[in-house]
Amino acid sequence: MKTYLECLPCFLNQALRAGRIATNDEKKIKRIMDEVGMMLKDIPLESSPPASGKEIYKKVREISGVFDPYKEIKEKSTEKCLALYPSLKNLVEKSHDKLLTAIRIAIAGNIIDFGANMDFDIEEEIDAALTRDFAVCDYTEFRDFSGEADKILYIGDNAGECVFDRILIETMKKPVTYVVRGVPVINDAIYGDAVQAGIHEVAGILSSGTDAPGTILDTCSPEFKKVFEGAGFIISKGQGNYEALFNEKRPIFFLLKIKCPVIAHDMGLTEGDMVLKGTER
Repeated sequence: MKTYLECLPCFLNQALRAGRIATNDEKKIKRIMDEVGMMLKDIPLESSPPASGKEIYKKVREISGVFDPYKEIKEKSTEKCLALYPSLKNLVEKSHDKLLTAIRIAIAGNIIDFGANMDFDIEEEIDAALTRDFAVCDYTEFRDFSGEADKILYIGDNAGECVFDRILIETMKKPVTYVVRGVPVINDAIYGDAVQAGIHEVAGILSSGTDAPGTILDTCSPEFKKVFEGAGFIISKGQGNYEALFNEKRPIFFLLKIKCPVIAHDMGLTEGDMVLKGTER
């Protein structure tokens, strides 16, 4: 997906938010804002938002001196989601369509995105996700692909959200490789976040190798790209992964909640919509 002009002030807001989380030093935060502001004039609109985000969060790390500004926030998010895990598992087990319910729960977890929004109620999101209609719902195709797949490549998104992904993984009952970011960026999950959520108990964990807030293949490791190219069924969580991968002619199913007016416009949908969308292959 290309970068829109509306993305530019959002990048500045994200830089300020991350800077304030990383440090109380106003001079450092001012320098972050100055340098990110200068970067904006050189951002090509043809590049994807995650490509720009990669450079912005790299700048925050460099100036603040904090490698993982969201570390404590991520840990607390995961703890809160783990507390919900037993009741969510019970919901799946009691539902008429266990797979569809697990998908709804996984998408509800996509609200845990501190790049887009710091203000949300996860329990309210779960309740809404269980009853809200999908704006795009390629469920039959998803169910058929998952049923036929020997193994699944599952590209994760945010810490905390991993707990909800774990429920979907357990429901599919297939061998899964779960993909995390290679370097901390926003509250996206890295290896330790996935382990805290218990993903290692139900899937193998693989780093994509990227430090972008989305799976930009050119920035990923050779190991990940080999797995990606050989995958027969891919689940991609979240907006950043959609922005980076939506043009790939691969068997990808995007699971996300739209939290951004730019993405809503690009997809012809509305903020708040739930999406289960397969790619054209």
